[in-house]
Amino acid sequence: MYGYVIRRLLLAIPVLIGVSILVFAIIRFIPGDPARAVAGVNASPEYIEQVRRDLLLDEGVHVQYYAYMSNLLQGDMGRSTFTQRPVTVELMQRFPNTLLLSATAMAFAIIFGMAAGIVSATRRYSLFDNTSMLLALFGVAAPVFWLGIMFQLLFSVQLGWLPSGGIGTWKHLVLPALTLGLATTALIARITRSSMLDVLGQDYITTARSKGLVERVVVYKHALKNAMIPVVTVMGLQFGTLLGGAVLTETVFSWPGVGRLMVDSILARDYPVVQGAVLILAVLFVTINLVVDIIYAFLDPRITYGSKEVE
Repeated sequence: MYGYVIRRLLLAIPVLIGVSILVFAIIRFIPGDPARAVAGVNASPEYIEQVRRDLLLDEGVHVQYYAYMSNLLQGDMGRSTFTQRPVTVELMQRFPNTLLLSATAMAFAIIFGMAAGIVSATRRYSLFDNTSMLLALFGVAAPVFWLGIMFQLLFSVQLGWLPSGGIGTWKHLVLPALTLGLATTALIARITRSSMLDVLGQDYITTARSKGLVERVVVYKHALKNAMIPVVTVMGLQFGTLLGGAVLTETVFSWPGVGRLMVDSILARDYPVVQGAVLILAVLFVTINLVVDIIYAFLDPRITYGSKEVE
C-alpha cells in the first residue's frame, strides 16, 4: 500500500506540471492588456510600461513561466496584481467557503442519492422507482445556473423562506448547496440503482436469501458493500468536480468562494490568482482520486496494491 501511494504521488508531479503549463498558456490568450487593467484606465503610458516590466509581461512566456515556477517551488504563489496581497492569503480566505459549500452539497447527494438508488433497486419498476429515476434524469439534465435562479424565485422571492444570496447563517447555505448537489444526487442515485441491481442478481445473494436471512440483512450487509465500488468512484470524481465546478453556483448566489474569485480574477486579468486557484484545485482532485483508490481495498479485499495494480 505504501509503495502504491508513493508511486501515485510521484505520478502526480508531471500531471500538476502539465496543468500549470496549460493554465499558464491559456490565460495569456485572454483578450485585453493586463498591464493596463492593473494600472487603471487613466494611467499614463509610462506607468503602464512600468507595470508591464514589473509583471515581466515584456519578457517571453518561457521567462515568465520559469520565474513563476521558481517562486512556486519556494512556496510563493506570487501576489495578486489587483489587490497586491499574497495569492495564498487570497485563496485561504475563500477556500473554506468553497469547501463548506461542496461538502454540504456532497453530503446531501450521498444521503439522498444512495437512499433513492437502494430503494429503487429493491423495488424495481415500482412507482417510486420510476418517479425517482425520472427526477434523476431531470437533475442531470437541468443547467445549474437555471436551477439556482428557479430556486431563488421560488424560495426567496415567492415564499420568502431563504435568502437569495450572500453568506452568514445556515440559511444562506441551503439554496446554493441544493443547487450544486442536485446533479450529483441524481448521478449517485442512478449509479447506485444500477450497481445494486447487478449485485442483487448474483448467486451468493440468492444463496443468502435461501438461508432465510432477513431481506434487510441481505441488502445492507451483503449486497450494498459489494455494490459500493462504482458508487465510491463517482463520489470521488464528483466531489473533485464540485470543488472546481462551483463557479456558476457561487456566482448566482454571490457566494464568496474560490470559484467566484476565479471569475473576478479572470475579468481583472489577475494571472497569479487564477494560476494559484487552478493549481490548488488540481492538487485536491489528484488527492481525492488517490483516497478513492485506497478506499477500494477496504471495500473489496480482493483488490491489492502490489507491484502490479489490479485492473
